[in-house]
Amino acid sequence: MNTYRVLEPTLKDILDGIQPLREDWVVRFKIIEELEDVVKSVESLRGATVEPFGSFVSNLFTRWGDLDISIVLSNGPCISSAGKKRKQNLLEDVLKALRQRGGWQRLQFIPNARVPILKFENASISCDVSIDNMQGLMKSKFLFWINEIDRRFRDMVLLVKEWAKTHNINNPKAGSLNSYSLSLLVIFHFQTCVPAILPPLKEIYPRNVIDDLTGVRTDAERHIGEICAANISRYRSNKSRAINRNSLSELFISFLRKFYDISSKATELGICPFTGKWEEIRSNMRWLPRTYALFIEDPFEQPENTARAVSAANLMRISEAIQTTHHRLVMANQNQISFLDMLVRPRISRIIAGTPASNSSYTGGHHVRTPVGTPGYASVHHVRTPVGTSSYMAGQHSTTRSQISRSVYSPSQAQFQTLNISPASHPSNSSSQTLNIRRASHPSNLSSQRMGSRSINSTNQRQENQTNNSTRPRYVPHYHIQGQPAWRPKSDQ
Repeated sequence: MNTYRVLEPTLKDILDGIQPLREDWVVRFKIIEELEDVVKSVESLRGATVEPFGSFVSNLFTRWGDLDISIVLSNGPCISSAGKKRKQNLLEDVLKALRQRGGWQRLQFIPNARVPILKFENASISCDVSIDNMQGLMKSKFLFWINEIDRRFRDMVLLVKEWAKTHNINNPKAGSLNSYSLSLLVIFHFQTCVPAILPPLKEIYPRNVIDDLTGVRTDAERHIGEICAANISRYRSNKSRAINRNSLSELFISFLRKFYDISSKATELGICPFTGKWEEIRSNMRWLPRTYALFIEDPFEQPENTARAVSAANLMRISEAIQTTHHRLVMANQNQISFLDMLVRPRISRIIAGTPASNSSYTGGHHVRTPVGTPGYASVHHVRTPVGTSSYMAGQHSTTRSQISRSVYSPSQAQFQTLNISPASHPSNSSSQTLNIRRASHPSNLSSQRMGSRSINSTNQRQENQTNNSTRPRYVPHYHIQGQPAWRPKSDQ
């Protein structure tokens, strides 16, 4: 089909245009450090830590993505649970400190939101700061882990988010979808493909995650992580499981087809990633009475509706955007320019137009991405940057001799250039340990890490420099750290 032949490389070019570059990671780490300094100056926040979460931690953000940050209060080893009023007061203290310090733009305090938020911009990055947002921190880890089941998940999320922004349906403040809901839609699509790419999330964690975030934080996170690691490993190692071999273009078009009539379906059915099914609203007592135009249940915080901001009018706009895009993509005689008009904003089109064809190959309709060239070692000193490129062959992680350990370059992995990390857990491992990340003075301080069942000697590991015709060189870290990143304050060094 001509659509897939043209759409597949177009989607790859879009991904190359929107995925983070080295400087996008660097500027976010700098913002976190600067906010950490501000928080240290606030007496009421003595002992608190500053921890990123959201798409930055789950590695599902684009170059222009927002940065979510939680200020975690000091409560000894236990998970703190500050009340809403206290959170409001503490954020007011942070607001005052930011104003006194200067350099922070568009400061806005939203005290009466479901979760009180302090918003600001720094270096053109929009930031949302909350207090004790353990729910957000844990959900970010789950999305990171889910990506390890199939690397196409990250690519689809980035593409769907950019498409939604192009059609102005990714703005909860205006009554449309938030980015978390879009990620859940991709999960649901992958669960309901034939054959399925992802399992119902109850098969990864059978309980409501938020209910288990109590007591000692390290114990709670370790307990949740161990269950998820075992279940994900079991799912991935199931030899009888049918493998979905769809290309990214096939998955994108089937995503649009699946939600083509979402406005009419939403009157009776809710989207439930926990069970991986459309659920009848009238038979689900958790969702009654029906008060929302669209119901996308949060699988980690049931029965919360992640699409509660979507209005009836905007649901129609969402449906129209899906239908219009689907019609345009499947029309005959389409070219890349017409596809770009439907899938990306003008500035992305300009980036793609100014960039030669990306360094990739397509085998049997399945996307194989080649690691790109890397800068000199000295030029990346003191940079912590989890970026790179991914591959998938028939939905499975592939390694070729011409690519030194393909998974080293996967963007779904946490790759931090200058961090000391103790042996960390990952769903691909059979056991789970607490991840401990601290700032390091030099990349050579990195300890050896596990990648699945393979040990990598970080002292002898070498980078592969390859020639790439891209005018936007990407940074591929020298070391691969597998596991969920967790931010540590300067005081913990």
